[in-house]
Amino acid sequence: MGGPLNIGIIGVGNISAQYFAELPKLPNLNLVAVADLDTERAASVAAEHGVDALSVDDLLIDPRVDVVLNLTIPAAHVQIALRALAAGKHVYGEKPLALTTAEAAPMIEYAATAGLRVGSAPDTVLGTGIQTARAVLDSGRIGTPVGASVHWSAPGHELWHPAPAFYYQNGGGPLFDMGPYYLTSLVTFFGPVVRVSGSVARSSRERTVATGPNAGTPIPVDIDTHVTAILEHANGVISTVTVSFEVWATRAPLFEIYGTAGTIAVPDPNRFSDVVSVATAEDREWHEVDTEAGYADAGRGFGLADMARAIETDRPHRASGELAFHVLEIMEAVIRAGHEHTVIDLTSTVERPEPVALGSLPESW
Repeated sequence: MGGPLNIGIIGVGNISAQYFAELPKLPNLNLVAVADLDTERAASVAAEHGVDALSVDDLLIDPRVDVVLNLTIPAAHVQIALRALAAGKHVYGEKPLALTTAEAAPMIEYAATAGLRVGSAPDTVLGTGIQTARAVLDSGRIGTPVGASVHWSAPGHELWHPAPAFYYQNGGGPLFDMGPYYLTSLVTFFGPVVRVSGSVARSSRERTVATGPNAGTPIPVDIDTHVTAILEHANGVISTVTVSFEVWATRAPLFEIYGTAGTIAVPDPNRFSDVVSVATAEDREWHEVDTEAGYADAGRGFGLADMARAIETDRPHRASGELAFHVLEIMEAVIRAGHEHTVIDLTSTVERPEPVALGSLPESW
């Protein structure tokens, strides 16, 4: 194994704490610097973790930094990524990859031309939950897959997030915020999507920040808050997906795969390691499945570590920019189909990522 890749993080907001908690577990990643528009916050975080606090400009050109971990808001993802790539650095970012495919395409093309990597969350699909479900599916235990059903819902992120306004702007909403977890899992299970249709809605409910120093502040809503989609995969499987910021309570199944000989209850893809259950045609009773695949004890950042290992061994990385681009086109097409009341054929495709064998990340090397 070669030396670790040096990481510079841009954006030390809410999600960054989960990355900071996991980075010490990943010996092929070495955090060297952080940056944020809030320089006081960046300085505080840097001191806590024993690294340098830099300006965004200085971090992007710092010769020590091999990979920029981009944890900015969605509207800034591509701008930061392109600047990092231009400085000769690999990029790994939070989801969504970009606001639009038109915005994302030059980034993917530039990286390919420059011989650099683009990776993107979610990497939850690399944990034992989704990977065990994939192992069950691939083993044929439920026969041939026919369809899948996804339901994710909540009243809205303003009930818990101290600064939730960006969730209601372009690049946010239940589809662009939560959809990538489910859509990335669906592509991991069944391969690329070729055609989508959808319906969208936006309620007139007034929303205000519920917690923190901005409590009581009104939130303008510029996105669709309830989305239902039908996805046709290239292998013939049909997935139905509903995501919503309009549901106060539900008994709907979260994620299920239906096959000719049984059903898989897929764990929450926003988590890494929940239990998989299977009911087969033999008894139609639910049975928990032993963990069979995936990175054990994983957390946010394992996708970046997988990318670092892939760079070292010259193989494709799993949480790739190409996969995130395909997921972005799915979401973009669903919204367009919902507004235009039509069916959209997708133009992008992607290979199904390689499965993850059971083990911790270093042991899996």
